Formats: sequence, structure tokens, C-alpha cells
Amino acid sequence: MIQKLISISDQQMSDFLSQHRLPPEFRRIAEQFYLPLARRLPPMLGGRRQLFLGINGAQGTGKSTLADFLRLAAESMFDWNVAVLSIDDFYFTLAERKRLAGKVHPLLTTRGVPGTHDTDMLAHYLERLQRLGDSERIAVPRFDKAVDDRADEARWPIVQGPIELVILEGWCVGTVAQSNTELQRPVNALERDEDPDGIWRQYVNDRLKAKYEPIFAQLDALIFIGAPNFDAILRWRLEQEEKLAVTSPANSSGLMNKEQITRFIQFYERLTRENLATLPNRADSVFRLDDTHTITL
Repeated sequence: MIQKLISISDQQMSDFLSQHRLPPEFRRIAEQFYLPLARRLPPMLGGRRQLFLGINGAQGTGKSTLADFLRLAAESMFDWNVAVLSIDDFYFTLAERKRLAGKVHPLLTTRGVPGTHDTDMLAHYLERLQRLGDSERIAVPRFDKAVDDRADEARWPIVQGPIELVILEGWCVGTVAQSNTELQRPVNALERDEDPDGIWRQYVNDRLKAKYEPIFAQLDALIFIGAPNFDAILRWRLEQEEKLAVTSPANSSGLMNKEQITRFIQFYERLTRENLATLPNRADSVFRLDDTHTITL
């Protein structure tokens, strides 16, 4: 591939900030951290047909923003076709999660943890994207969090082959299962009161090892965006929900208030804390955030 530009244009940057409702300070972050990462993509691709990149970050860390920025940069600078997938878009439907909750544990109604995604569907689309030929087009799934269910297929975005870069972003991308000993002690009130026998967290851990780790093992590189602590993640998740409320139809059933969000992130707490402790040593690139969402490394 011939590199057309060494950077994206000022207009493209301005449009990106506007589209994602980002503050002007993001321009500095992008130029200092994200553009240098984007310029490393061609060497990472090497002689391969496709680069498979993972982005891990807790709720509100900006992983989807980074994924979209890398897409813009790769399309503009290298003439690449890029497919961005969020693991959130592969949640089981609400009906499927309710059936799963009836068979295994009531907590599995709530989307988020390993075991609530259709990993077979994700693996299928990753394979299709790898084989996508010249000018061949497919629609990739989207999940509508405002209604807590899979979006209608008419709303799925279209990508065209061949795909040089696939980005998979999500809070559990690259996460590995814990030991059975680590599962025994509850990490919060949700686990203590609603999963006293550990059935839910054992199922989550087992599915992570059996169905998710084989997909993550295919990643060519993993980027980790690390929050300063779990308290910051709660605050950012509240901010994220406020933004979602602005863009969602009135009375959207999937939106949550502060109390609901506080309980909701307890579903993620165990593995999020594990990621904060272990992923900085396993990821290929690490961006550490401070309390103000500023990258410090």
C-alpha cells in the first residue's frame, strides 16, 4: 500500500471532534499518542493480508473513540478498508439471555459479562471479514443498548473488502480466565448477595476460557487503555449514560439511572480489576489515564 498522507487533515480532525462530541484538548491527545500508533499499523501488518487489532478498556475510557480514530487514520493515510467491531454488538438478544438465565443463573439476563455474547456469531463474522474479496460487501451486527437488544439488520453498517484492518474493541477483549481459587471470594455486594454459591461467576469464567480466549488468541496486537482506578470507571460510566440519553428516543427502556448503573458495573468489577492489574504487562501498547481522562503515558 502507498501512504498518501503522513497525517490526517485539520478538517478531518475537526469533523472527528464534532462527530464524537470531543473537547478541543483531544486534538493534542490524538497528535501525541493516537497518530503515532496509527503510523505503526503498516509495519504491524507486514506481509499479511489482514491485521487483527484488539482494544481493551473499561467503561468510559474511550476505546470506541480510539477505534474510530484508527479507522479514520488507516482509511485516510493508507487507503485501507477497515472494519470496527465492538464485542458489545455481539450480545445475545434479550430473549436469548432470558432463556440462558432460566437455565443457568438469573444474573445472566444482564448483558456484559462473558457468557452473554454470541461468540459463535463473532467468530463467524471474523472469518467472513478475513475472506472478504474485492468489492464484496457485508453488513456487520450492531446492538442497540437503548432498548437492550440487537438492532434491526437494516441499521447494520456495511463494510467492503478486502479488509486490511479489523479492530475488535471491548471491555473484556484480551481478558483471560481466573483460577478457581480466585473465584471463591466475592468482590462486591452483587456477588455476595446474588451469587452466594458462585454459580454465575463460575459460568462466566468457564465461558471466558472456552469461547473467548480462542478468539483473543488470534489478535495480532492488543491495546490497553487503563483507568486510574475502579471509582473513576463508575464516574465515567455515569457520564457515558448521560450522553446516551441525549441521543436516544424518549422513554428508551435500556437507559439507566445512577443507582442502576452503580449496580450494573458490579457485574464487570471482578474482571475489570483483573485487567487493571494484569493487562499492562500483557498488552502491546498501553495508554494510562488519570482522573481527568488525560493520557499520562
